[in-house]
Amino acid sequence: MTLSILLSAAVAGVTYTLIPGPAFLALLGIGASRGRRAGAGFLAGHFAGDIVWATLSLVAIIGAHSVSRNFFDILGLVCGLYLCWLGFTALRAKRDEAGRLKAEAKRPVLRGLTFGLTNPKGYPVSIAMFTALLASSADQLDWSALPALLGAACVGFILADIVLVVFVGAGLVRRFYARYDIWIARASGLIFIGFGLHALSESLSGLLGRRA
Repeated sequence: MTLSILLSAAVAGVTYTLIPGPAFLALLGIGASRGRRAGAGFLAGHFAGDIVWATLSLVAIIGAHSVSRNFFDILGLVCGLYLCWLGFTALRAKRDEAGRLKAEAKRPVLRGLTFGLTNPKGYPVSIAMFTALLASSADQLDWSALPALLGAACVGFILADIVLVVFVGAGLVRRFYARYDIWIARASGLIFIGFGLHALSESLSGLLGRRA
């Protein structure tokens, strides 16, 4: 396996992490309202999900159809329901007596872990990124390459996470969030519901289509 293949895996990890999605919006709220440490905690929890989705994507590329599509459709139902619940919670966001949003995550690491493992963009975006950058080298890959590829992807995840932590903790971002936090939370809620309904629709159509 060549250095260029490992670099491709790392670039896939960076690209996957930096593509905006529900987790990015959650990170924006947590990091901008509570600082870089809370944002880093969220990303530390989310890292577990990054590893899971990257592993499944690499397994699919190396082993071609090793993972049943039904698994992802069932997981998509769980993801969709979870995002809809988050969305409705965000839409009801109010301030407490201290002036902070009641919808703010109290445990950033746990929220990040949950987001990472139930992220509906996880597998589709991950498989797209890794396939786009590794497909031309697929004939050079076997199961022995999996650990090195996953390690390179993790390097990409970490580099992108550093960029995100710096961004959400920037003074301009924090001031903007402090001024419009409740509207950002409610707008994020609508986006979460949209992602959730899309995940539910795709998963249900997939499951019902294969049963027909």
